Amino acid sequence: MRKRWCLGLFILLFFMYNQYGALSEGGSSARAGCILDMNTGRVLFEQNMHERLPMASTTKVMTALLAIENGSLTQEVTCSPNAFGVPGTSIYLAQGETLTLEEMLLGLMLSSGNDAAVAIAEHIGGSVEGFAQMMNERAKEIGAMNTHFVNPHGLPDDQHYTTAYDLSLIAREAMKNSVFRRIVSTQRATISWEGRTYNRQLKNKNALLSDYEGATGIKTGYTSKAGRCLVFGAQRGGLEVVGSVLFCSDWFDEAARLMDGCFEQYEMTHMLGPLESAGHLPVHGGTKESVGMCLMEELRLPLAQGEAAQVILEVPYSVDAPVNPGMHLGTARLVLDGQVLSSSEIVASERVDAAGIRHNISRVMDGWLMIRR
Repeated sequence: MRKRWCLGLFILLFFMYNQYGALSEGGSSARAGCILDMNTGRVLFEQNMHERLPMASTTKVMTALLAIENGSLTQEVTCSPNAFGVPGTSIYLAQGETLTLEEMLLGLMLSSGNDAAVAIAEHIGGSVEGFAQMMNERAKEIGAMNTHFVNPHGLPDDQHYTTAYDLSLIAREAMKNSVFRRIVSTQRATISWEGRTYNRQLKNKNALLSDYEGATGIKTGYTSKAGRCLVFGAQRGGLEVVGSVLFCSDWFDEAARLMDGCFEQYEMTHMLGPLESAGHLPVHGGTKESVGMCLMEELRLPLAQGEAAQVILEVPYSVDAPVNPGMHLGTARLVLDGQVLSSSEIVASERVDAAGIRHNISRVMDGWLMIRR
């Protein structure tokens, strides 16, 4: 049986800014939108975030993530007859042309090449159908339960859809990958062009990278059915956000406005970290009566004015000696409004040796002497 120790770490914040900032002014111009805290996944803004909608080329966030996870950047990827001449945006691959996977990914994420998407899908999944199955399996692992892929590029199909929440979840997972993060934050790149005396010049279609302070990416998308879709992210003052808007005519301006609202209304708040004491746990049969505890990872989250959060330690009533530094003792959970947002392992911060016979005799004698007095 485990005892739940609730630390007195309730954080009540009274910030100087207006609680009713940009996020509450008339909702969003997007059909659907969602912004998450990158650290905990907390929803900071939402509008119709569970409505199933087409996603256009924001599909390629998942395409790129799977390619990076399952391939090597130096692998050669060849444009098949199936990839050659795919409708829509293109990097103009010739049939049989070969690029490295990294070059294909740059063409995919900066110039939104549909031909690169199919070439990557066939290279990683063996076929478009096989790759789509991989996409759907990975989506479920991430928690995107209202998403279904049938292709790697996002051209219209009634069975190809997502939600703003799911798309933000996928983007958050992708942004944990350093290679993905580097590619989607690249504004310009040069890649080879077989049969030409010059290289392809790629320019990122995401205007936020040059126009928005702290922008980190991520991907644009457009079809007449999906409208303008955008997956975006930014980092300021310790708070990093990632989000999406679907069917949004003023996509860049709206994404900027919504992120401004998040940065105005939320402050990243430190709760407990590895260098701080998380209390003491009683020890049986040891040279000390208790052992110090600490966390392996920092627990922090964004909080708005007046919000309270708590850290709950789940540890046993006691532990038997010997105890070594780094020994697992339990789990610390960061809770807001009854929802666990993150957790960290609790470990011993010091050594407590098992008490020998001499130590036990000394302890008994000390106790006897205290009684005599």
